[in-house]
Amino acid sequence: MNNSPLQASLAYAHDHVESFIEQYKALLRIPSIGADPAYRDDVRRAAEWIVAEMERLGIENAQILETKGQPAVYGDWLHAGRDAPTVLLYAHYDVQPVDPLDLWITPPFAPDLREGKLFARGVIDDKSGVFVHLKAFESVMSANGRLPVNVKFIFEGEEESGSPTMEAFIEAHSALLAADVAVISDGGSSDDTPRMMASVRGIVTAEVNIHGPARDLHSGSFGGVVHNPTHMVGKIVGSLHDDEGRIQIPGFYDEVVPVSDAQQALIKANEANAIAQAREETGLETFWGVPDYTFGERATARPTCDVNGIYGGYQGRGAKTVLPAEAGFKVSMRLVDNQDPTDIAKKFTAFVSSFACDTLQLDVEVLSSSWPAETLISGPIARAVIEAYTTTWGKAPRMERGGGSVPIIGMFQHVLGIPVVSMGLAQGSNAHAPNEFYDLAYFGPNVDTAIHFLFNMAC
Repeated sequence: MNNSPLQASLAYAHDHVESFIEQYKALLRIPSIGADPAYRDDVRRAAEWIVAEMERLGIENAQILETKGQPAVYGDWLHAGRDAPTVLLYAHYDVQPVDPLDLWITPPFAPDLREGKLFARGVIDDKSGVFVHLKAFESVMSANGRLPVNVKFIFEGEEESGSPTMEAFIEAHSALLAADVAVISDGGSSDDTPRMMASVRGIVTAEVNIHGPARDLHSGSFGGVVHNPTHMVGKIVGSLHDDEGRIQIPGFYDEVVPVSDAQQALIKANEANAIAQAREETGLETFWGVPDYTFGERATARPTCDVNGIYGGYQGRGAKTVLPAEAGFKVSMRLVDNQDPTDIAKKFTAFVSSFACDTLQLDVEVLSSSWPAETLISGPIARAVIEAYTTTWGKAPRMERGGGSVPIIGMFQHVLGIPVVSMGLAQGSNAHAPNEFYDLAYFGPNVDTAIHFLFNMAC
């Protein structure tokens, strides 16, 4: 019988998987909705729960580190030796809001096991990343008394809000967070094949507010003589793109560079599957966008500018002849390789400001920003992840470029200057929707994956 440290660690995990799941429910019961100020005390309570669990497991320097937003949690174990690599393990413990609440079969913060699935808000996005890493640490330490690599843990409390204060936090704690690689464990797979993020786009979000008269006016008395703020909203929004979707903000594409050959190969390999998934999710047969690029390129490798919401004037049923005092819109811009979010924010602000006139007041507020980034998909570190998945899931992970944004990846790369690899540790669905669930048939294999990765990194 093979009684190696790896096998001993796996045996411990297998013997304790049921108790792990019961322990997990305690964390899931805490409503750590980071974006809602009403839950601020609960977010801190979740951070305190994690610190207490770290201390129980023997993780050193376990502590809450304050940010200008929600608290971060840090801990480490650094006794593998100077020649062993140091791995920074990242996940986030804040969760999405639960609305619409009436669509949940059971309360979102009362974990419920049904037909092999554990239902709760945050169960796969992303308390799983926090908890599975802790259980992998417990398994290795309990079985062997030491780890094969040095580890640092950093768990965030504001990822679902776009990580607005984390870049300043990372800059302030750059020495503490220094490592050979950062492992991003956010989300996971929704089918029987594990997935690795090959890239994420950056983002700039902004809100434009347009103010006119001091109060809403009668459109019969003032239409045609008072400038209507909603008309200006329509003018600006209608000017953002040409008829085929090309963004008209001056200089928006100046720094865009082609993706690497390896990344382009991933786009081509995933094209048919991406279109099929999009048709299933949207109910659409045809899609829109600049015709010079494929679906996969437009979805992951080209920048975007989308209006996410518009307000102004009467929204109820029937007519109300009002000339509104103010109007506005919200926008998100996804960025690709080589685009600087600060530069894009300035260009967007300048574009909107070019519509300024003496009859309306235009205000632009940049809400959040993050860098685009590519993660490791080849080389020794990527192989450590790939082999961990392949061993525990029975198949190699599918590499996918992401159209969305994970702000912390670009922050680790630009501030800490370290490579980043993706290793999601969940399997389920409905991450941002009612009835979020984890398929528990994959809970044990995900703990095993995290364990295998630690030993693979030591090779």
